[in-house]
Amino acid sequence: MTASDTIARRVDENLPATRSELESLVRIPSVSAYFPDNADDMRRSAERVAELARLRGLDAEVIEVVAPGGLAGRPAVLAHRKAAPGKPTVLLYAHHDVQPEGAPEGWNQDHPYEPVERGGRLFGRGTADDKAGIMVHLGALAALGEGGGVGVTLFVEGEEEVGSPTFHHFLETHRDRLASDVIVVADSNNWKAGVPSLTTSLRGIAQVAVTLRMLDHAVHSGMYGGPVFDAATAMCRLVASCHDEEGAVAVAGLASYDDAHADYPEEDLRADAGVLDGVRLAGRGSLASRLWTQPSLTLIGMDVMSCAKASNTLVPECKVRLSLRVAPGQDAEEAGRALMAHLSENAPFGAQLEMELEESGPAFKAGGDTPATVAARQALREAWQTEPVDIGVGGSIPFIADLQEVFPEAEILVTGIEDPDTRAHSHNESLHLGDWRNAIVAEALLLDRLAEAGLTRSGGAGGPAE
Repeated sequence: MTASDTIARRVDENLPATRSELESLVRIPSVSAYFPDNADDMRRSAERVAELARLRGLDAEVIEVVAPGGLAGRPAVLAHRKAAPGKPTVLLYAHHDVQPEGAPEGWNQDHPYEPVERGGRLFGRGTADDKAGIMVHLGALAALGEGGGVGVTLFVEGEEEVGSPTFHHFLETHRDRLASDVIVVADSNNWKAGVPSLTTSLRGIAQVAVTLRMLDHAVHSGMYGGPVFDAATAMCRLVASCHDEEGAVAVAGLASYDDAHADYPEEDLRADAGVLDGVRLAGRGSLASRLWTQPSLTLIGMDVMSCAKASNTLVPECKVRLSLRVAPGQDAEEAGRALMAHLSENAPFGAQLEMELEESGPAFKAGGDTPATVAARQALREAWQTEPVDIGVGGSIPFIADLQEVFPEAEILVTGIEDPDTRAHSHNESLHLGDWRNAIVAEALLLDRLAEAGLTRSGGAGGPAE
């Protein structure tokens, strides 16, 4: 029996217990958006993660984060196992917080925090994003045992779903304890169920709030409509100016690349996204490029009178929130400023604008092949028994840029357990149990290969500073 066979066998022997531990995490409603009202649940979730880490032989503690200015963070878990001389240290990242559950009637089960298996998938809030990621790390460590002396630092934060506001401060505060040779981020996607992936690029994000004013007060639409535009109609014209006739973003100064060549059939995209019959897809270039390496602009919020309370009135003011996804390689703040410049230049009929860049997060683009990425692809290939796909992701994980900044010498691998049917952040979130098992096997194989290779930054002993 090969070492790979032994690891796979151990994963399978442990799998019932590992799944039970995953379900125990899912049952804790660790919604970071509800903090501090649910501080007890957040603490209970973190304590459970720490307890599970200790069962794998790691020294673990729960850390209450407080950033400068008194900004309180959600509890995080930091756990260690020191590397043997000449062996690397690997930082394993995941997050234990989850999105709000949404309206109960949207779930096909009685309770969103009670995991339910249907059709080979485990349904429930957090089953995939990202409590499955936590258990990929812990399941791999259980299967690996001492793992040839590889050092492990487990970092599980509790605020990823609210933008990780104290993340950078945490990295700086605990820099020595987090220092590592390779960083594995288990919070991304696979190409599809049954096909594993490494995420090699992520779009950045810039969020802009725009308030448009046309009048100093509301007036009768019959008396003044015609020569005077209402603010909501003017806002619609302004937002529409951001796309061309093909639906591509038409904002000067934004980077855009048609260089993603993965084969994403249109029928698959339409099915994955739930596009209605007859609705045409927007933009140009390959579908993968439109999703991964070209910008996108979405109106995610609009404040205007509701239909239920509408009257024949010219609305004087309208506010929107625009979410701009930024192509890898472009500074997100620069892209946000380009969007605001476009809006200012295209304000209809001299409308008055007030704009704010509310949030920005950098993109991520991996370098070329490295020993760690080669080992990761080999591990994925063996675990799934199929060829892995390098993918981009249209979403953003801004904290990866923080990891790159604070630990520039570490190699970053972005892996995941989600697939197009996961519905992360939505009702009926689910985890493909077969892929989850394979992800555990793949990570255990990866750690084993890294230990064999001895990939340390200095060529000496790995491990965080004492």
